[in-house]
Amino acid sequence: MNHQNHVAPRTASIFRPPAPVVSPDTLPSSSPAFGTPVHSVKPRTIAVPPVKPSILPILLPPPTLRPLAFRTFTKKHNLTLTSSALQTLATFIGKHCGSAWREEGLAEKVLEEVAKWWKKGGGGVIVEGDGDDLRGILRNLEGFMSGGRITQARTLSRQESSSFGEAAEEDTNYASMEGRTGNLGKDDSQTSLCISGLEIEDDREDYQVKDPRRWLKIVGAFEQPRLEYNVGKKHFEKWVASIEHLPLQSNTKPSFLPPPSHKTDLFRQRYNLIHQRLLRNESFQTPSFAPSRTTRERSSTTLSTTQQQVYKLTPIANLLGRSGSNHLILGLLTIAPTGTLAISDLTGSIALDVQHAKPVPEDGAWFAPGMIVLVDGIYEEDYNAAGRGLGGGGGIGGTIGGKFIGYSVGGPPCERREVTLGIIGANGDGNISAGGGFGWVDFLGVGSELALGSRMRKMERHVLGQLHPNEISNGRGRMVILGEVNLDSPQTLQALKKVFGIYAMEAAEDTPMTVVLMGNFVQHAVMAGGGSGGSIEYKEYFDSLASTLSDFPSLLQAATFVFVPGDNDPWASAFSAGAAATLPRKPVPELFTSRIKRAFNTANTEADRSNGKKTDGEAIWTSNPARLCLFGPTQEVIFFRDDVSGRLRRNGIRFRPSEDEDVVGHDEPALSITTTAAAEGGSEEIEHMEVDSTVQAAESHVPTSKSGDSADDTLSKDLLTSRKLVKTILDQGYLSPFPLTTRPILWDFATALQLYPLPTALVLVDTEAPPFTVTYEGCHVMNPGKLVAQGRTGVARWVEYDAKLRKGSLREAHF
Repeated sequence: MNHQNHVAPRTASIFRPPAPVVSPDTLPSSSPAFGTPVHSVKPRTIAVPPVKPSILPILLPPPTLRPLAFRTFTKKHNLTLTSSALQTLATFIGKHCGSAWREEGLAEKVLEEVAKWWKKGGGGVIVEGDGDDLRGILRNLEGFMSGGRITQARTLSRQESSSFGEAAEEDTNYASMEGRTGNLGKDDSQTSLCISGLEIEDDREDYQVKDPRRWLKIVGAFEQPRLEYNVGKKHFEKWVASIEHLPLQSNTKPSFLPPPSHKTDLFRQRYNLIHQRLLRNESFQTPSFAPSRTTRERSSTTLSTTQQQVYKLTPIANLLGRSGSNHLILGLLTIAPTGTLAISDLTGSIALDVQHAKPVPEDGAWFAPGMIVLVDGIYEEDYNAAGRGLGGGGGIGGTIGGKFIGYSVGGPPCERREVTLGIIGANGDGNISAGGGFGWVDFLGVGSELALGSRMRKMERHVLGQLHPNEISNGRGRMVILGEVNLDSPQTLQALKKVFGIYAMEAAEDTPMTVVLMGNFVQHAVMAGGGSGGSIEYKEYFDSLASTLSDFPSLLQAATFVFVPGDNDPWASAFSAGAAATLPRKPVPELFTSRIKRAFNTANTEADRSNGKKTDGEAIWTSNPARLCLFGPTQEVIFFRDDVSGRLRRNGIRFRPSEDEDVVGHDEPALSITTTAAAEGGSEEIEHMEVDSTVQAAESHVPTSKSGDSADDTLSKDLLTSRKLVKTILDQGYLSPFPLTTRPILWDFATALQLYPLPTALVLVDTEAPPFTVTYEGCHVMNPGKLVAQGRTGVARWVEYDAKLRKGSLREAHF
């Protein structure tokens, strides 16, 4: 049987039936004879992106949006909208919210979010629409809006609220408010005025760490952000050097040799800070429902403010043509070219007659040239001597003819830290409000109070524990502060061994977290050929200190040692020869500190080798003054070494004793602004304080007890003298309120000397003042004095500050 080959008939391609279309979703057929599967397969469901609800844009007139914008920005957030900003917001809301902007409340939510981002980004009080800041916020907000609503406001507000424009697109985590302190960089911390690189994650790792040194940061004077107060915007801004006087406009950074215009800016900033602080005081605020005519009671010179009394400052230039009238002026005490006392403000200067003036409070504060004071008196114009000689009138901007006869001279009242930062609640632990303060400003580069304060206070209570009444200072949150550590004295090393031995015997969990050693580290100017030798001897002194520290490895492993220099330390003493050097002072050069750093490295290595546990004890060499930040913006401690009291006694104005002031009648004007101070014994009126004797004008005079005085009288005099010093410094809001000829200052770094806002604590090492611990307006001021007590053999004295109690105490030990 022949098998025939069957050949498929050939057909033209155009007549061939089309090939069956196989869906890519179908499975292979189980039967090769058919092109369909045994069981039908459901088609795959393809996710279709949701369709965004469409918004019909409208043209929203700015006047229609103005009431809502005023209620949100001005009433709620204390911001002021310009016309250009209102136009920009109206255009944005009309485009993205449409006709439902009012009925569904879409516009209010958008305005609320924009206001929050503006404040978190460090924007000023005035919201301007011409710049890129507001446009950057709206551009970022546009990507998170759907149907006129903000869909991811929480995520965006944490990641991009502090960055504007292109900077926000490049790094959305630039100013995150949540993270750890260890990730903080110096450059990142100064990029925003309100939120730094501090990060506080809400995880369990942070709450497991009980060491407060994790949240400790030392800020040197040359590392501190330089901010200036903008009078027009009533807000702090980053300091920018004026470039109109710089060659080729090539350098806008702070300089040690700035142009002469920066000297004027130094005093202008001091005046603007005190002036705005004064206008926020209740005594200078006109009541909303005040009577048409206010009465001022001036029956006495004591400080007592009545409900009907409101003060008004008069610029010096406005005294022209108002001879014989009473005025209250705020100005800087200066010495005129004629050698007489004068007072100056931003409008001019005038000769000041204090022959019949009384200090307010009486014998409670020092008044010296270089201070900004309030003077209440009468202007007396001299028509004959105007324009003659050095004391002639120069009109506005110069010297005003005549003189101002003062009857009361007082310092500007101090402002509490809680008021400055806008914190409400007992001791700053209650709710936080942004109204009326600078809570969004990051003064030290560690985060603002309103951004991180509440979170960090919670962390502080977790680490240091809850505060109990009548609690004794003890535990890890202590700071040991040693003043005037003269290493060229053998007694100093013996005193250091005694003090270190006391704390080395304590348990590891109770070891103080910080030990602060403050200069002068030698008794004489070391680089000026004094009795303390030269640079070689100076290094040998620190080598001896390193040998002493090596005997206490447990203390080196668990504590942070901070070294603050004095005027006798290098390199400033090379040209000052022991006189007042420029402020702020740079740290001790690393040339002399190598042996001490080696001692810390050896102690940490031994702990890792013996116990298998790494320690992070360290030595920090910082500037004078320096600031210690604990738990971000929650606590701020300033360390400053200077003999301020002696300089005040030498330069202070001498007033006539009160018993000889019969020429002033009861009907004369008297300054009366209420200021209270809380001392160790409790709150009391400063005006009731009486100190030892009248301030001497030309010589340094330390009050001494008479032969018949008891120990209690001497103690009382020392306490009153310390209160007098504390009130003078804190009221001025400046660490060195003296002329530049008396205490030179680096003009571009003068912001490091400001005490605004008031710190939590101030360590003022003044060897010419008695040791003390005094609290004034919520600021705890301490002076440990010399480590080796004067007049007593073998006694070491220091201050122990408890960060939990926010209070220090004087301690003594015999060696």
